[in-house]
Amino acid sequence: MKIKATIERIPGGMMVVPLLLAATINTVAPELLRIGNFTQALFVDGSSTLIALFLLFTGAQINVRNVGVSLGKGAALLFTKWVVGALVGLLAFLMMGENGLWLGLAPIAIIAAMTNSNGGLYVALVGQYGDKTDRAAYSLLALNDGPFLTMVALSIFGVMGFVEGMFSFVSFLSVLLPIIIGMVLGNLDEELRDFFNSGSNVLIPFFAFALGMGIDFSSIIDGGLGGIVLGLLTVFVSGTAGYFIFKAMKWNPVVGAAEGSTAGNAVATPAAIAAASPAFAANVELATVQVAAAVVTTAVLLPFYVGFLVKRLEKKGIKVPDDYMVENQG
Repeated sequence: MKIKATIERIPGGMMVVPLLLAATINTVAPELLRIGNFTQALFVDGSSTLIALFLLFTGAQINVRNVGVSLGKGAALLFTKWVVGALVGLLAFLMMGENGLWLGLAPIAIIAAMTNSNGGLYVALVGQYGDKTDRAAYSLLALNDGPFLTMVALSIFGVMGFVEGMFSFVSFLSVLLPIIIGMVLGNLDEELRDFFNSGSNVLIPFFAFALGMGIDFSSIIDGGLGGIVLGLLTVFVSGTAGYFIFKAMKWNPVVGAAEGSTAGNAVATPAAIAAASPAFAANVELATVQVAAAVVTTAVLLPFYVGFLVKRLEKKGIKVPDDYMVENQG
């Protein structure tokens, strides 16, 4: 049986399929896996531990030695992605109703989805439409994996008085520490980085399943359309912003648009944020589902949007990536 291959045909499948499978079990037979001991520890209660380990592995992939054009491009991608997501999230916080939602969207889901990007999709797109400096820029863009930048945005909003429940330093550090430890280890030893990288993907379906055991289909029904809207915002707002920032910098603008996605690991961000601050716990279930829907939406839509932008440039007589190759620039 080709189970893995079949799942991987679905955008974000390794995250979305286990999550929805667990949600089905939790809806139909919620006590099926709640039988104690190792079974419950892994499949129901293990999300926090598994996410923490995943964050450590993710931190190990962050290379602190970035220089030159790649550093500039990576910083521009990272900054644009964060600013756009934070501003839309701030708007949602200011406009949200008594139920804590804005246009049916959880603000924490907006920031989690829009400040995060799908690294695999980015690398695939710039592999076709970018050059080596664009691909190397991902090592810095990888900083938006996980909850760190979402936590930064929410912390800033707390200081500004827009969000109640400001993180304590200890709570903030307790979530960030696995990333820091991973980053230190990965930069001290390349073999450790490779070793951790081989394990990070294995964790995704397991913590996704554990997260799914906290979701039922009523939440999916409530959040599904909102998640699609969130995916559209991520592609067309953050992707378009990246396009014009890169165009202004006289870099390949298509590469800027290639960050308009949401990675599967962003599904874990609402739970990580709630662990750091209970003030955000109320809408964690809904936010998790909306981010999951955004993962699929952006994975499907972004390649088509980037293709459209490439054809648009070609109609103007600009060849992508040839006219933007660093080697060809004086």
